[in-house]
Amino acid sequence: IESVYARTLDLKDSRAIVQIDIYTKNFVKGKSLQAEVTLKDREQQFFQTVNIDQNRATLTFNIDNPNLWWTHDLGEPNLYQLSVVLKWEGEVLDTYQTEIGIRTVEVMKRDREGNPRFTFVLNGVEIFAKGANWIPIDSFLGSVPESRYRHLIQLAKEANMNMLRVWGGGIYEKDIFYQECNRQGILVWQDFMFACALYPDYNRDYMENVREEVISVIKRLRNHPCIALWCGNNENDWLYEVEHAAGKIHTPFYGEKIYHELIPELLEELDPSRPYWPSSPYGGNDHNSQEEGDRHNWQVWHGNVEPRKFGQNLGQNISVEGVSFRNYKKDRTRFCSEFGMHASANRYTLEKNLPDGTFYWGSDELAYRNKDFHHEKGLLLMEGYTGIPKNIEEYMNYSMLTQAEGLKYGMEHYRRNKPQTSGALIWQLNDCWPGTSWSMIDYYLLPKASYYYSKKFNAPLLYTLEHDPGDDLHLWVVNDRLEDVKDTLVFEVFRFNGELVYSKEFLIHVKGNASVQIASLTEAEVLQGNPAEQVVVRLKSLNKKAEENYYYLRNHKDLQLPKAKLQVKVMPEKQEVEIRT
Repeated sequence: IESVYARTLDLKDSRAIVQIDIYTKNFVKGKSLQAEVTLKDREQQFFQTVNIDQNRATLTFNIDNPNLWWTHDLGEPNLYQLSVVLKWEGEVLDTYQTEIGIRTVEVMKRDREGNPRFTFVLNGVEIFAKGANWIPIDSFLGSVPESRYRHLIQLAKEANMNMLRVWGGGIYEKDIFYQECNRQGILVWQDFMFACALYPDYNRDYMENVREEVISVIKRLRNHPCIALWCGNNENDWLYEVEHAAGKIHTPFYGEKIYHELIPELLEELDPSRPYWPSSPYGGNDHNSQEEGDRHNWQVWHGNVEPRKFGQNLGQNISVEGVSFRNYKKDRTRFCSEFGMHASANRYTLEKNLPDGTFYWGSDELAYRNKDFHHEKGLLLMEGYTGIPKNIEEYMNYSMLTQAEGLKYGMEHYRRNKPQTSGALIWQLNDCWPGTSWSMIDYYLLPKASYYYSKKFNAPLLYTLEHDPGDDLHLWVVNDRLEDVKDTLVFEVFRFNGELVYSKEFLIHVKGNASVQIASLTEAEVLQGNPAEQVVVRLKSLNKKAEENYYYLRNHKDLQLPKAKLQVKVMPEKQEVEIRT
């Protein structure tokens, strides 16, 4: 058995048609081969025998009331066991086994009115893709145990993520990654491994090598139901156009034939079951346009000055305002496939890897373990939100808080803009070495503050506040569930000592798979004469249908936080410690 390809041909009216293509290698002429094919799950079993003709056979299963593969937030990621036994005159020659999912996936690029969209449609249902980018799990790939993959993907699921993007600057992941995404119900945006460079598509030998690589990858991965989209490269189309417009590149776009000719031709032959996208970002009058396709938002962190158009220079504004996470509110992208900012690794991770005597703010060794040269952009972000750290404790706390609040600000903005925006993938989930980076989980699998925030800002039902200092407060409900939601949203404002200064209830009825603004309030009304620097806002579901959500009305550095007063009581007879504020 050379390969087996299973795909869902049709899915409607509680019936699925699953096609199985079997490819064999026969080294002896004249042998008549048969394949016994079994497809089963916990409820059903289907069996067919088919003759192999010229090293190939095709058969279909008509399945009534199939158990569909869904992302974990919409249903169960049901899997079927596929078994192929190759025989000659009753003798078993070879066997093949795998897990498949019955599902359809496509990308809607225009809505019914013809407006641009970039919306994944799973089994006929439009979804909002919430997740993160996945980079290589370690700098020494061969030493990584499978348990590390399982743990990270489980963490992604627990953070209510439904998509991971395998970044094109990394590797085609090991089988365990895709198997776990299948089982955990997480979609995968799969880049081909071409990133941020020109590739010699004029060289015949090189192109033959690429052809073999692409064929091998497609055949290895095409049966995984988790894979939602193939993407030709990471940032090559965008960066070439930007650098060419700036006069920094004078060559042709070497590599273009790979992403725009070779890969799509091979996918049409080997895997027509899922969409292909030439590059990321891609689309519009600038490959990083807000208007069409997908986008990488590096206005925040890198300070890119956008929007721009083809032929224009890409400016940068490296300042407190230029890199601020509040710039996310300007982005009305169809799909944000990268956005993020740095945060320190956890104390354990840094102390374990810094030489003795170098664990302090300002050390060269600490700066060396930072993907941001001498903390330049991270300092600007912290200057705008928390203030500049004065010691290592403040650096760890301030950078994590800035990342957590910044990613919350961005993700909630994108989700409020649903369905015009239909996905947001944070850069990045994991880390490949112990240092400071964009990751939400550090090298030793210790989550940063942003990870814990993500459990709430990715929740299927989100009560969210749109607000910047001095502006009105807009209350929204984002419902990614398919069922309507009826509830009472309680809006409350507290002083830091716990005193309630304002409360208002809103009856809500929000349709499934929708985002709705339900009210607007002024700062003057909700503050009731209290300083904005001394209060916190809580959004609460009266019927406990959604997680509580908290907001400060000013940047952290401007808050007038009282010193915490803790009362500790030790009760040895109960073996308990009671702590009160």
